Amino acid sequence: MPFVSIRMAGSATKEQKAGIVADVTASLALRLGKNPAAVQIVIEEVNTENYGAGGILIADRDAPQPQEVATADGKR
Repeated sequence: MPFVSIRMAGSATKEQKAGIVADVTASLALRLGKNPAAVQIVIEEVNTENYGAGGILIADRDAPQPQEVATADGKR
């Protein structure tokens, strides 16, 4: 019985997760000849404040950065 664990930063809609489950199940059935009824899939959504890469939190990396605004004389 195949067991697939998917971890992703952030979240997905119920419809997106249903599509992922359908696609992964179909792939295991096609590629490995597994019975689709036997395929089990768990999707774990990791809050971006609890996941880091490259020394920073994903939440901080993906946060909008403040934009510089030019003054009337063109200086920043």
